[in-house]
Amino acid sequence: MPPTALSEFPSIRDRHETLDREELRALQLRRLRETVARVLADQPAGAAKLRVAGIADAADIGRLSDIDRVPFTVKQDLRDHYPFGLLAVPRAELVRVHASSGTHGKATIVGYTRNDLENWTELMARCMTMAGVRPGMLVHNANGYGLFTGGFGFHQGAERLGAAVVPVGAGFTARQITLIVDLGADVLVSTPSYALAIAAAMRESGVDPATLNLKLGLFGGEHATRRMRDEIERELGLTSITNYGLSEMCGPGVACECIHERDGLHVQEDHYMVEVVEPDSGRVLAPGEAGELVFTTLTKEALPLIRYRTGDLGRVTLEPCSCGRTTARLVDIAGRRDDMITVRGINVFPSTVEHLLLGVEGVAPVYRLIVERPAALDELTLEVEIAGDGDRAVLTLHLERLLREHMGMRINVTVQEPGSLPRSEGKAVRVIDRR
Repeated sequence: MPPTALSEFPSIRDRHETLDREELRALQLRRLRETVARVLADQPAGAAKLRVAGIADAADIGRLSDIDRVPFTVKQDLRDHYPFGLLAVPRAELVRVHASSGTHGKATIVGYTRNDLENWTELMARCMTMAGVRPGMLVHNANGYGLFTGGFGFHQGAERLGAAVVPVGAGFTARQITLIVDLGADVLVSTPSYALAIAAAMRESGVDPATLNLKLGLFGGEHATRRMRDEIERELGLTSITNYGLSEMCGPGVACECIHERDGLHVQEDHYMVEVVEPDSGRVLAPGEAGELVFTTLTKEALPLIRYRTGDLGRVTLEPCSCGRTTARLVDIAGRRDDMITVRGINVFPSTVEHLLLGVEGVAPVYRLIVERPAALDELTLEVEIAGDGDRAVLTLHLERLLREHMGMRINVTVQEPGSLPRSEGKAVRVIDRR
């Protein structure tokens, strides 16, 4: 697409977002070879995986699909080489260190060179621009600052594109509300769970969403069903946009929905290659097939990763988008593979339970699944809160019947008073496994 055509799509920052697919694949191949050369030279553990696949030189990568034979990289690799064993640069070249949340185990350490930070900042500016953020807007950043990448990622991106940032961080919800109201924020940035907590606190304090200036909500860090997003939009009077990322890649900024369609998240394919594989066999799936997302970094200096299994489930589509971008999109992201719990031989995903709950009137969008083994068999209990003045006993029976019909198993339900379950200021803990 010629540069002049970019003016037709004011939400596009970079020509790489609209490259012809063949031109994009050629760029990916060149950058993949550069990454392979870096790993072979400076990352012994990654080099060993490449040599297992018969790749001893970057020239051995003749086409993009040659990478398919390389063994996967998994989170355990980062843990096994904790903290800096997978760096491909001397530690003295790092300018920042972040870490994963450790939600599913020991936190993993991620280092950034100055160029890594520059690329991440520009990727976030791209994502926020495609999400509808514009220069002059006021961005209320309620993501955590610190080792969690969310706070810094959105902060850097917003400043780069010319928006002002209120760096509130997570917590102190009453103060969040005061600042959103008094400063007239245009954009709320947080996890979906914390957005609902802010909305509930606003409702309790008598703030009318119609009086807010909020236009956009940029959410990430955890999976949110369509119904959960609808609830956030209804409560806060904004348009929700989903951002996808993981600290092992850069943080948020790997993919994002565009404001035009909000139907799939555009992958920044000039910086990341994406595959979808069958979770058990690792077989590469065709576009449109559902499986586990796998990413290869194409521009990372400090921590290049080849074929990193994310544990996230979804599909990839190459269908055109009305926004003008030609990049692949992530669709039907269904949460994490390791969020799945097996109870009495049945696989249960929190996202499925959440989808059912949000379709029931009188249930607050806050819940916990507790797995226990009091005797020979596992027991699963769902804790929820009632919303309004309904009958808790009637609601309990209704939910137990609904879950049994849709899940094929008995799930105990405990309906509690409003405000009794813990609220999350970051990623919500939906499953407590006490077995």
